[in-house]
Amino acid sequence: MPSADTATLSLDEIRLLLGPRVAENAAFDGWSEAALDLAADSAGINRAVARLAFRDGAMGMIGAWIDGIDAAMAQALPAAMLAELPVRERIRRLVQFRLDAVAGQEEAVRRALAIFAMPHHARAALRRGWQSADVMWRLAGDRSADYNHYTKRTTLAAVYAATLAVFIDDTSEDKAETARFLDRRIDGIIRFEKAKARLTPQPGQHFSLARFLGRLRYPAR
Repeated sequence: MPSADTATLSLDEIRLLLGPRVAENAAFDGWSEAALDLAADSAGINRAVARLAFRDGAMGMIGAWIDGIDAAMAQALPAAMLAELPVRERIRRLVQFRLDAVAGQEEAVRRALAIFAMPHHARAALRRGWQSADVMWRLAGDRSADYNHYTKRTTLAAVYAATLAVFIDDTSEDKAETARFLDRRIDGIIRFEKAKARLTPQPGQHFSLARFLGRLRYPAR
């Protein structure tokens, strides 16, 4: 029977409440109505109402789980606190928080990634990865509005997805192999951003074909 405390919740609030509970059952029942029913029962939510809240199916359930992780990350690692750290460490802590949040739920992650990999979910999966990368970069203090805004998020989304793939199969103590993999990938992001900054014209500077050709012919010594 639904509890009085949950009777006044909106559908969005129900999604956030049930997202992590569905994940707990997804390892056994997949991202399915069976997992949703169990989550609803544990939270005192009417099953029919829960199914209405997740009428978008498995992708909605996974999305609600991710939304909860995004919100918890923003609360635990606010931008003001991260601002005291080097950018590399900010990104590492943000990604590590997300990994710690799903530790012990590797099978749920594996099944979620398999659903994301389905061709008809490709666009939604890319959008979801982009959104999480955007939350991380914003918490890390990025305020870029030009093409850097897009390249940073695309790169981080790819790094995070690759790290998750390592994480779900990592049997090393304390996920040490995942930590090393993540450190290498973040080093790659930082190197890429530094190289990009060197190649990007500064404000007021414009690309000159004549100057470029001249440098090819007479390289600086």
